[in-house]
Amino acid sequence: MKKKKVVIVGGGFGGLTAAKQLIKSDVQIILIDKTNHHLFQPLLYQVATAALSPGDIAIPIRAIFSGKRNIEVIMEEVLSVDKNNSFVQLSDRKIEFDYLILSPGASHSYFGNDSWENDAPGLKTLSDALGIREKILCSFEEAEISGDKNMRDMYLTFVIIGGGPTGVEMAGAIAEISKQTMMKDFRKIKPAETKVILLEAAPRILSAYSEKLSFIAQEDLEEMGVRVMTNTKVINVSGNSVTTTNEMINTNNIIWAAGNQASSLLQTLNTDLDKAGRVFVNDDLSIKDYPNIFVIGDAAHAKDKNGNLLPGIAPVAMQQGKYAAKLITAEPLNGNRKPFVYFDKGMMATIGKAKAIAKIRKLEFSRFFAWFLWSFIHIFFLITFRNRFRVMAEWIWYYFTSRRGVRLITRRPGNKDNNSI
Repeated sequence: MKKKKVVIVGGGFGGLTAAKQLIKSDVQIILIDKTNHHLFQPLLYQVATAALSPGDIAIPIRAIFSGKRNIEVIMEEVLSVDKNNSFVQLSDRKIEFDYLILSPGASHSYFGNDSWENDAPGLKTLSDALGIREKILCSFEEAEISGDKNMRDMYLTFVIIGGGPTGVEMAGAIAEISKQTMMKDFRKIKPAETKVILLEAAPRILSAYSEKLSFIAQEDLEEMGVRVMTNTKVINVSGNSVTTTNEMINTNNIIWAAGNQASSLLQTLNTDLDKAGRVFVNDDLSIKDYPNIFVIGDAAHAKDKNGNLLPGIAPVAMQQGKYAAKLITAEPLNGNRKPFVYFDKGMMATIGKAKAIAKIRKLEFSRFFAWFLWSFIHIFFLITFRNRFRVMAEWIWYYFTSRRGVRLITRRPGNKDNNSI
């Protein structure tokens, strides 16, 4: 009997979990991703702020499935999906499937202002993180040698746009760098000269959390020296400035953390999409009229039992990946399927050293205990023992010394001749 062929697009949390579940069964798996590695995105900001190295939070996909005979890994970009003829189109070939799991992730959304991307990069990939890291480190170096006060101010001003978890984590980490960690190594620039500004259009940061936790997070950020500006909409990003509804801020460092847009690949499905480009999926995560095509993770517009949109976080993608894989191996194509039900394990966001907030069911935690939970859970979910050991060692070192270990500049911003590490 011919084996079912399952094609998985995307090696993130959802796609990887689906593949690891399917590997146990008698199916042929083809996993396709644009890169050769699985990335632990929740810690990407720590690479961008020189706390961790890329190898600490990423692992080659082939290494994860080394020795597994029923899976093929392809580093390639999927250009389109032909749902009627059951194949995905790559640049040079077609790959047919019996089942398809789409987990292509999301990219930055500039809400129609795509020209802002050059001056306000987002944080989705290792390349993004390394680019931001280089720019932050180079800004300190330039400020140290600059004799022009206005230029020094621009180099030492950091603006983060978006008060969600990524924006808050970036703002806290940059505040620690600029106010504590790196200042010991410089002679001319002083902590008081640095400015870290977090812009949020909504009335409060971290709106997915309760008002109490949101207030605690803002209070902690402000104690760390971050200027939190809520009810502040960005009107324009141009060159070395950010124009808001309140003022214009001159800065050499702008980081975008304000929105996400689902992969453009989903448009080739010719099915209903929401405003963020996500696919409206059925209760079993399949698309309309095609029970053999599943969409999961950031790409899916799926709701919980209360009708609330599921967030684009790792636990959701992982549970969806496992669910889709079980349907493929355990049930006939047109059989009765139990709907997907998300088990909410809680949400967490870190603000700085020994500062975080956490919401687990009806329980809320903050500051040191929340930070301890956050640290433990993030270590637990790292792929290999090597990654866990290295990250824990870096965190212990930083906790007791307040010094970040990865502060190498290997490529000046704009110079493409050198490689970052």
